[in-house]
Amino acid sequence: MTAAQAAFFEFDAAGLEAWCGARGMPKFAAKQLMDWVYGKGVVDIDRMTNLSKANRDMLAHEMVFLQGSELRNLEATDGTRKLLIGWPAPGGESVSLPVLGVATGRETECVMIPSEERRTACVSSQMGCPVGCKFCASGLEGVEGNLTTGRIVEQVWRLAQQPGVGRISNVVFMGMGEPLANASAVMNAIRTLNAPWGMGISARKITVSTVGLPAAIRKLCDFELPVTLALSLHAPTDELRRQIIPWAEYSTVSELLGACQEYFAKTGREITLEYILLGGFNDQREQAEELARIARTIRANVNLIRYNEVDGLPFARPDDRDVLEFQGVLRDAGVNTHIRASRGRDIKAACGQLRHEAMKG
Repeated sequence: MTAAQAAFFEFDAAGLEAWCGARGMPKFAAKQLMDWVYGKGVVDIDRMTNLSKANRDMLAHEMVFLQGSELRNLEATDGTRKLLIGWPAPGGESVSLPVLGVATGRETECVMIPSEERRTACVSSQMGCPVGCKFCASGLEGVEGNLTTGRIVEQVWRLAQQPGVGRISNVVFMGMGEPLANASAVMNAIRTLNAPWGMGISARKITVSTVGLPAAIRKLCDFELPVTLALSLHAPTDELRRQIIPWAEYSTVSELLGACQEYFAKTGREITLEYILLGGFNDQREQAEELARIARTIRANVNLIRYNEVDGLPFARPDDRDVLEFQGVLRDAGVNTHIRASRGRDIKAACGQLRHEAMKG
C-alpha cells in the first residue's frame, strides 16, 4: 500500500460512492464493489468482471483492498482459528514475519470461534494495549497505536473467508487493546459491520468489552446502535482490582457500575460482567459472594472465564472445582452466570499470546 492509495475497508457507502464518482466511475460502481467484497468475498480486482477494464486498471493503481499481511494462521483441534496480522508502518512499508523473533509491534491478533449456532469473531482495536493488566499478554510490549476503522473491519472479513466459516454471526471486541480508548474507529467499524451494504451483523450480536472508562461508557450511551456492553471487572473490590488492572486507579467499581447502569437505562441492553478466574487470587468463596452482591445492584449477567496461562506471568489456571463452586455461589444468589468454554488453548488463543510469542522469539 502506498500513501496515494485508498483503502477499501476505510469507506462507508456514501464515501465510496463519492470516491468512485470523483474518478468518473458510474454511480452504481460503488454498489458493485461492495457486493464483490462483502457479498462474494472477492478482493481480486481481475475477478470483478462487471467493472470495465479501464476501471479495473484504475482500481489496481488507486485502491488497496487488504492493508494487512497475514503472518500466522493457526487452527486449534476444536476448530478455533487464530490469525496474526501485520500492519504497514506509517510510511506504508509492508510487514513480513518469516520467522519468530522479528515482530515489530505492529501486529494484532483476531480469532474465529465456532459453535453449532455461531461463528464469532474476536477482534483487536489497538496494536498492543495501553492498560497493562497484570495477567494479560496483550500489553506486555505496550501499545504501538490504534487500528483504523478499515483495519478493524478487515479482521472480521478475513475471518469470514476462512475454510468452513461462511458467515460471521457475532463480533466481540475482546482482542488486543481497549476499545473505548479508540472509540471513534470502533464505532465506525461497528456501523460497517452492521450495515446491510457491509457485513449485515445485528448490533445485538456485537459486544464491546471495556476495562472501565466511565466517561467513555457514558458516551457510548448515545451510540445509535444497541450493542452489548461488557465490563472487564475481574475483581469485586477496588483493592483487589488495582492489584491486577493499572487503570483501576482512575475509577472505582462503584463508578463503573453506575456508568453501566446508565447504559442499560438508555439502551435496554443488559450488561455482561466479565470475570477472569485466576487460581488462588480471585476465585474463592469470599470473592464470589462480593461479586454476587455487586452484580445484583444492576441489570447484569456474569461471564466466568478460566485463565489461560501466559509464559512469564505469575498467575495460574483455576481448579475446576473452584470454578464450579464460584458459579454456584453466584447462582444461589440469583445471578445469571455462565462459564465460558475454553477454546483454542493449543494455539494460544488468549489475548496477545501469539503476538507475544512472535516478539520474544
